[in-house]
Amino acid sequence: MIYSMTGFGRYELTENNRKLTIEMKSVNHRYFDVNIKMPKKFGIFEADMRSFLKNYAKRGKIDIYVTYEDLSGADCNLKYNGALAEEYVKYYRKIKEDFGLKDDITISLVSKSPEVLSMEDDAIDEEEIWNLLKNTLEGACMKFAEARAAEGENLKNDLMGKLQDMTRQIERVEERSPQVLEEYRRKLEDKMQEIFDNTQIDDSRIASEVILFADKMCVDEEIVRLKSHVENMKEDLKNGGDIGRKLDFVAQEMNREANTILSKANDMEVTNIAIGLKTEIEKIREQIQNIE
Repeated sequence: MIYSMTGFGRYELTENNRKLTIEMKSVNHRYFDVNIKMPKKFGIFEADMRSFLKNYAKRGKIDIYVTYEDLSGADCNLKYNGALAEEYVKYYRKIKEDFGLKDDITISLVSKSPEVLSMEDDAIDEEEIWNLLKNTLEGACMKFAEARAAEGENLKNDLMGKLQDMTRQIERVEERSPQVLEEYRRKLEDKMQEIFDNTQIDDSRIASEVILFADKMCVDEEIVRLKSHVENMKEDLKNGGDIGRKLDFVAQEMNREANTILSKANDMEVTNIAIGLKTEIEKIREQIQNIE
């Protein structure tokens, strides 16, 4: 199976008054790049989450968003720092004495002083939270994988169609090459006939010139290699797996062969076909960038 690097997955799970929601989305990327946004107290699980995710993705830029809610409402406690409050009061009174200010120290003033009153999360059961997190992540990953597989199938079908078009264009070059050679021979004969008028034309001289021309414009090796690359890419697409990098390399080799055909072309029709091949190969390379 072929996977696209573009996908989306979302899963929500509620257990023991704890509600967890995970959303994940990805785009194409050269490497495996994961960015996780989640509550600070879940930071201890980040390494485990990254390792778990490798079971579902090998490449791509993946963003993961974790939302947590304690439905019991008992996940936080209000904490009072008496020692700090005493320090505040002491310095408020010193300021009053130093500057002769009116004594207006109130409960409201002290309680609003930084860190006197604060909210603290309850200690969490790491095993319980990890199990909830892992199960939610697994659900999101499965949805994520389904979306990537569906997109991968679309990419495969599109690439197969483009490769089939390339095969037809290659066959046209193959059919046209002998015709170009024969047309050159006729033109050469007509030109020499015009030059020498009624004089007997040396067939060996014409044959020699034709051979030289044929050697310059021969693209048999390029056609064979291009056909091989097309068939190999079709086979890789059928077999599936992590083939993105390999296909990109094959596409580069295809482009190299198409460039050589274009440079050797001494015929407008072959030139146009070679340009069409390069255009199709560029489209294929763009699609390959989305394959894992």
